Amino acid sequence: ARELLSEALASGLVEREAQFPGTKKLKRVVRLVAEGDKLAQWRQQAEAQIPQSLPSATAITMAPDNVRRRPKKTTPDPWAMPAMPATADVLTLTPQDRVSLQAQRQLAAIDLLQNDRATNGGNAFWTPNKLCKACKLNQAQLQALVRENIIAIEVVEVRRDPLQGRTILASTPLLLTPAQENALASILETLSPTTDAMQEDIRPILLHGVTGSGKTEVYLQALASIIASGKRGIVLVPEIVLTTQAVERFAGRFPGRVAIIHGDLFMGERFDEWQRIRSGAVDVVIGSRSALFSPLPDLGLIILDEEHESAYKQSEHKPTYHAREVAITLGRILHVPVVLGSATPSIETFYHAEQKEYALVELPGRIGAALPPVEVIDLRSELHAGNTSIISRRLQSELERVLGNKQQAILFLNRRGAASCVLCRDCGFVVMCDRCDVPLTYHSTERILLCHYCNRQSKVLHACPQCNSSGIRYFGLGTEKVMDTIQRSFPEARLLRWDRDTATNYRAHQQLLDRFANREADILVGTQMIAKGLDLPGVTLVGVVSADIALNLPDFAAAERAFTLLTQVAGRAGRGAEAGTVIIQTFNPQHFSIDAASRHDFHEFYAAEIDVRR
Repeated sequence: ARELLSEALASGLVEREAQFPGTKKLKRVVRLVAEGDKLAQWRQQAEAQIPQSLPSATAITMAPDNVRRRPKKTTPDPWAMPAMPATADVLTLTPQDRVSLQAQRQLAAIDLLQNDRATNGGNAFWTPNKLCKACKLNQAQLQALVRENIIAIEVVEVRRDPLQGRTILASTPLLLTPAQENALASILETLSPTTDAMQEDIRPILLHGVTGSGKTEVYLQALASIIASGKRGIVLVPEIVLTTQAVERFAGRFPGRVAIIHGDLFMGERFDEWQRIRSGAVDVVIGSRSALFSPLPDLGLIILDEEHESAYKQSEHKPTYHAREVAITLGRILHVPVVLGSATPSIETFYHAEQKEYALVELPGRIGAALPPVEVIDLRSELHAGNTSIISRRLQSELERVLGNKQQAILFLNRRGAASCVLCRDCGFVVMCDRCDVPLTYHSTERILLCHYCNRQSKVLHACPQCNSSGIRYFGLGTEKVMDTIQRSFPEARLLRWDRDTATNYRAHQQLLDRFANREADILVGTQMIAKGLDLPGVTLVGVVSADIALNLPDFAAAERAFTLLTQVAGRAGRGAEAGTVIIQTFNPQHFSIDAASRHDFHEFYAAEIDVRR
């Protein structure tokens, strides 16, 4: 078999070989088996062996402090015993003291197991080593409890849960607005066709709703309807970092019936979730584009949230595909409705809706709040007024107001690093990547030059390699430069930076999101990640440091990308009790995409962009 696999790999018939995780993860765990009178009798006997004054539980296995070469680092233990005087000598412990310590530690272990069973049903899975460490037991003392049938050590299968440790709060259906009721009714109409002919006519549904209009609640209630009819659903989100936040919302509505799938899970976690999906143990699968291929039985609904996102397109390796097109094709094959949700639909999707190929349902207003006002700042006027900072005077003033009111702000710049170009002022030499022939970006935190295409690193230059001049200068800006500027202007402000340099996997993304959501930072500086569907009620100010970066990309869809990013990031403001404000800085304020984004007017932008493309 190994020879056949080698030949298949060499011929290209098999693309690659991968390690497959085991079907089960087995673990030895300790379980409390004694009940009622037996446990009470054992507890009474153990407590009788413990005198009023106890020696330290930490002194029984270590040598006196004066013979240790260096102090041992310890961490606080919630189950630690009362401390012993520092002058006590371990060698003077009597046999009675040792029996008392053993009883005390065994009681602590039983209390821990009982508390775990009472609070979470015994799902903490205490391994023998973990329990011994927590209660300072040794294996002999643990085995004594086994012999007395107080506890049992068993081998169990433990599910590798990607959401382990996260608190999921239960939720109930919310009262829908008339627009939401209409959107939900449009989806439900496609769920119960009366004839096969009607099934053939199922069209994808474009749910076009402004940011904060309640699209997620429509998704939840549509899923509840199909689950009640014995069907299941798949929900796609564009980015891995959004998956956990979405799962918490859906898992709160469908407790224990939600699985998560994306490429950044550990292999064991992915396998266990795949097994749950295949066995029919879940009703909803949430994940990035790969979740679309989950073996979910009785599929009844497919939802693509933020359908405009380029992350749905896989182009890094074969097979290349777009999750939106795959979802529509899958829905056509299985006669399953597909819902495409977005505040800024892609031009091609809205064109299909305009041509009646897709059904169009709109949510035109926010729930309980107005869309935040957007102010466009002309940076040319700032320069003429003598302000050479990357932060305009208006944005500076708004940041002062937000910090004074103990609120939060987001600063958006879709470029990481500190300087996008390093050149010599004397001869014009630009530091380029040898592989990609693009300028290297300077990163001040690591003090390196980095290629954002192939990740090639180079040392910082102090002299020009072409003319040996010391006139090396850094031009352009990135998130690191924004951080430095804000830190100098507001030294007391707590800052967070969120880009690919600070968060390399979805767990790091989640930690940053949790910190900002928990008000551990006042200002969040980030790239396009912060524009993608995050719900942050504490944010009352969004500042776009430079809208021109997205406009000047070498892409026919640059205007669409700029409008989408500006509209989405503007939608992060004012989602809580306080009203929000958005400030967009640009050298090109008259551009139609910036003008339309400043008024949250997708239809105006679409009309202008479709004319350009024709």
